[in-house]
Amino acid sequence: MIYIAESSEKNLDPSFISEQLDIMISRLGRLNRILLLPPDFTRNLSFAGEITCMIYEKLKDISYIEIMPALGTHAPMTAEEIASMYPGIPLKLFRVHNWQKDVEKVGTIEPLKTRELTGDLVDWEVDCEINRKLIYGNWDQVISIGQLMPHELVGIANYNKNILVGVGGKDVIGKTHITGALYGQERMMGHVDSPVRNLFNYMSDNYLKEIPITYVMTVRGEDAEGRPVTRGLFAGNDEECYRLGAKLCQNVNIKLLDKEYNKIIAYLSPDEIKSVWIGNKAICRTRMAIADGGVLVVLCPGIRSFGENYVSDSFIRKYGYLEKESLLDVVKRNGDFDNNMASLSHMIISSPEGRFKVIHAVSKLNREELESVNCNHAIYEEVVKKYDPFSLKEGENIMPDGEEVYFVSKPTQGLWAERKKFMKYPK
Repeated sequence: MIYIAESSEKNLDPSFISEQLDIMISRLGRLNRILLLPPDFTRNLSFAGEITCMIYEKLKDISYIEIMPALGTHAPMTAEEIASMYPGIPLKLFRVHNWQKDVEKVGTIEPLKTRELTGDLVDWEVDCEINRKLIYGNWDQVISIGQLMPHELVGIANYNKNILVGVGGKDVIGKTHITGALYGQERMMGHVDSPVRNLFNYMSDNYLKEIPITYVMTVRGEDAEGRPVTRGLFAGNDEECYRLGAKLCQNVNIKLLDKEYNKIIAYLSPDEIKSVWIGNKAICRTRMAIADGGVLVVLCPGIRSFGENYVSDSFIRKYGYLEKESLLDVVKRNGDFDNNMASLSHMIISSPEGRFKVIHAVSKLNREELESVNCNHAIYEEVVKKYDPFSLKEGENIMPDGEEVYFVSKPTQGLWAERKKFMKYPK
């Protein structure tokens, strides 16, 4: 059932969004116990924080509310991040999802079915594991709040991914991630359907039916001045609301270019992105816009670690970033494949596969650390003397020395691709 399906050529005003949420809430029935599943701070631009605050204010006097950010394997939010993204909501209402300890299996996709759903790509069984709080909380509604956007390991992020990865466990996260990595991000990014989405949909239809989940999803764009705006709001309890929102996401968040560029500059906000794990989305989201032999310069002043947790950080430091086949070979030989699928998938999609060069311009990691994992190092403060992210305009720039560069100020918020490369695969 669809509760909200609204879009705008310019911006959905917050007051209008609030009114639509009132309509949704009125249709949800009894709301004595509510669990909210919003994103973490890496999705600070999603408007999900504002929507979470709106729902809290509407229900705080009539409902028992808990809030559990959908971390997946990301680092827990700090108190400062919670206060910034969810102002006015008491810290005591927030819970932390632990993807290793807090989950329980609610079903298993058998190998034959996995093979069918992925088009013969993989044939392992996949355990559907979710946080126990969803299973035993006796909730009247679990409200999942997030943003639809192109994604390198599912096609378009959010909907049931927010449950099965955001508050999921090691097996479902690892096996769906590696399925996406093996399928190929160029084939998947920005597309509504994918083998990974098939797995998620099967789990929703068969293992999550008893949980009353409502999805609230935004589509975000930019106005003429580059400020974030809400272009769409979709809410419902089934796949139809995802598909409606995903179509708008394709129109708003995919930038198709008429040519490839030899140099792309991507800027990562230090307030939002603190790990190479998240920062390498800049590689994924621009790789189809970079010419063979080209260069991607990632301006990442806030990055201070490789992984988002000890497990992923240690794995990256152990193997370093390698091309796909070399990485798969050495990990399998060392017996680390089965237990590190999520980390392995991140490293696979981070590789330019020898087609272009990636330079990380950093402030908080030193040359020795970056080069130890096969990354190219540059000093942020030196690089921005020429490529100042606050002086470059979005898109194509001609530098004073005549160099042509393409600038992306928020690489996590979209997908940039040369038109023919993207259109090679069905939407």
